[in-house]
Formats: sequence, structure tokens, C-alpha cells
Amino acid sequence: MWTTVREAARATGYLVVVAAMTFALYIFITVLLITAAGTVAVVGAWMLPETVLVIRRIAGAKRKMVAAWTGRRIPEAYRAVEGTLRERLRTAVRDPGTLVDLRWMVASYVYGALLALALPLWPLGLVVDGVGCGLLRRRAVVLPLITRLADTEARWSTALLMPSPQARLAARVEELKETRADAIAAHGAELRRIERDLHDGAQARLVALSMRIGLAKRAYDHDPEGARKLLDDAQDQAEQALTELRQVVRGIHPPILTDRGLAGAVRALGASSGLAVTVDGGEVEEGGVRAPAAVEAAAYFVVAEALTNAAKHSGSPTAEVRLTRTRRGLVVRVRDDGRGGADESGDGSGLVGMRRRVAALDGVFHVTSPVGGPTVIEVELPCVW
Repeated sequence: MWTTVREAARATGYLVVVAAMTFALYIFITVLLITAAGTVAVVGAWMLPETVLVIRRIAGAKRKMVAAWTGRRIPEAYRAVEGTLRERLRTAVRDPGTLVDLRWMVASYVYGALLALALPLWPLGLVVDGVGCGLLRRRAVVLPLITRLADTEARWSTALLMPSPQARLAARVEELKETRADAIAAHGAELRRIERDLHDGAQARLVALSMRIGLAKRAYDHDPEGARKLLDDAQDQAEQALTELRQVVRGIHPPILTDRGLAGAVRALGASSGLAVTVDGGEVEEGGVRAPAAVEAAAYFVVAEALTNAAKHSGSPTAEVRLTRTRRGLVVRVRDDGRGGADESGDGSGLVGMRRRVAALDGVFHVTSPVGGPTVIEVELPCVW
């Protein structure tokens, strides 16, 4: 009986908040009328985009409220209201999300008063269910109706606030535009890095190698010892050039990924990072099935950059890397107990590069780094196993 009472009380609290929001929407009608009059008179046309943004915030609050009750998130799909006044007006009027929000608002004027049905059920329920549960040992009948009313309200709101297929498609297109731009930027930065490494490293050493071989050829007849020394130097230059070329190749796709797999490559990173790194990733390659090469490379570079940042900036002697295989992809989590305060906008942090690399694969990148620590970088990369 007490469990039923608690559930009914929680449902009543939810319906009270719904009723309060509905009452506020009735007051908001005044704003809608003023906006409509100003738009018709042209002089107040600037109010329309602002009113649409306010409606979006109200609908967003409702989505959060329903998600807290049901445990299921309701997605949003809006076009950005920006640009000139003409562009803002066009977006506010043509955005399918505006019609969705208005449809919910009009409907909520009707079903938002379900609290009026719930309140009379309390005295009846306390009597009927109190006798039925307390004396007759039967299941409660009346009070659960309050919870059903709250479930009904949440179900109707979910159906009304769910973005239309056109809106979701438009939002997806915008998201893909952004990730494509980030991918192109990341690709360009990677090409410039490879070009710089080749120009400043291997190319310079190869030029020096060529010069030493030329000098050795000229000195061979009259100074064999000097020529031999030049050839020794040339051999050293060739070995250094090969080493730098290997480093460039590792920057494109680390060979260790091919040889040892992601878990083994991450353990090698941890061993060479200067930190005491704990790696948990045994289940990633269960049954010999590995993630696609692009996913493994992205995960590897995220871990490498995160451990580099931890070693340079965190002040923590330890770090933890966890690789988790899920039905939808690969989750990478890197944690250190350092000083925290990682700033994505800071120069040289590497976080922007990691985000772009992950976004290029349609992944999710999340950083939590409060001042005082810990810093947690979590990445979800979608793939098919």
C-alpha cells in the first residue's frame, strides 16, 4: 500500500508541474497575440524569431521533464535562427520544429489539466485502496490510476514533441556538414604535419646525405681517409633519415596496430608514456574479431594524445585506460587523477584534434575535467563487429 501511495504522490507531483506549465502557457498566449499583431503590422516582425526561440526553450524544458519521468530522451531537431532579419524570419517560419512545438502547445492547453482528474482520486483511493489493501489484502485499484494519468500525459507529450522525419533529416544533414568540415580540416592539418615532418626531418637529412656522398666522391682519390669519414657520416645520416621516415609512417597508421592489435598497441603506449598506466581492454578483440582499421587508428591516437597530455599537464603519476566493446561500437575511456582544468580552447591541448578525428567517424567525444581533477576523456566510436 505504501509503495502505491508513494508512486501516486510522485505522479501527482509530476502532474502539478505539468499544470503549472500549462497555466504559464495560457499567460503566454498574450505574447503570441502581440507577436502576431506586430508581424502583421510589419513593424514588429523582429519579434517573431525571438518568440520562436522562447517557444523552443519552453518545449525543451518540457522534453527534459518528460525524459525525467519516462527515462527516455526526446531528441530535438531545429534549424539555427541566425543571419539577417529576413533569414531569421524565413527560418522561424519554415522550420518544421516550429510547427511541432506549436502543435504540442495547442494540445497541451487541453490535456495539460489532467491534474483536475487526479486530485479527486486521492480521497477515494485512500478509502477504497486502504480498505482493499489493508483489510481484504487486495491489489490497489484507484491510486494507480493517478500514475496512469501521468504516464498518459508523458506518452502524449512524447508523441507531440517528437521531431518530424523532415526535421530529423535536416538536423542530420547539418550535423554531417559540420563533421565533414571538421574531417576535412583534420585531414588538412594531418597532411601539413606530414609535409612539415618530411621537409624538416627526413628531407633535410637526405639532402645532407647526398652532399656528403658527393664530397666523399671528390675526396676519394686524394684523401681516402677523409672520404671514409664522410661515408661514415653519410651512413649515420641515412639511418637517422630511415628512423624519421618510420616515425612519419607511424603517424599515418602505426604498424603496431597491425602487429599487436588495439589492446596491445595501447599497452605499448602506456609502457612508454612515463606514467603508471593500467589498461583494461581484453574483451575488445574477443573471438579474434577486430574493429575496422580506421576505428582502431582513431582510438589509438586518442589514447596517445590523452596520455601525452596527462604526462605533460596533469601532474598525476598514474592513468587508467579502458577499452570496452559494445553492440554499437567501441568505447575508449582515459582517466587521470591530476589537477584537472583541461581547456579545449587552449593552444596545444590536442583536444580539438581528438574531437575532429572522432567526429570524422561519426563518433562522440566527451571531456570532464573539473579543477582539481580527475580528467576523464570518453570516446564512443561506432562500428560493426
